[in-house]
Amino acid sequence: MPVVFRHARIRFFFFSNEGHPREPLHAHARRADAEARLWLTPEVRISESVGFSRREQADLVRIIEERRDDIVSTWHERLGDSGSL
Repeated sequence: MPVVFRHARIRFFFFSNEGHPREPLHAHARRADAEARLWLTPEVRISESVGFSRREQADLVRIIEERRDDIVSTWHERLGDSGSL
């Protein structure tokens, strides 16, 4: 489970073995009491969310948009071209 970055108390990461075939480019956000999955293509959007308020979900989308290049770079370093943009 490569952690790409942390923001406040939230870890942003992806699973290296998620799905067969592997799911499209996405990231997970987790803190002690909440978790979300966000798709990165064609635009950043919430796929699933438990425990994050609507306002926090909007913040997650903004944070992912700002750090998208970091996520994409780490994804390709770890997983190759699977799920590419």
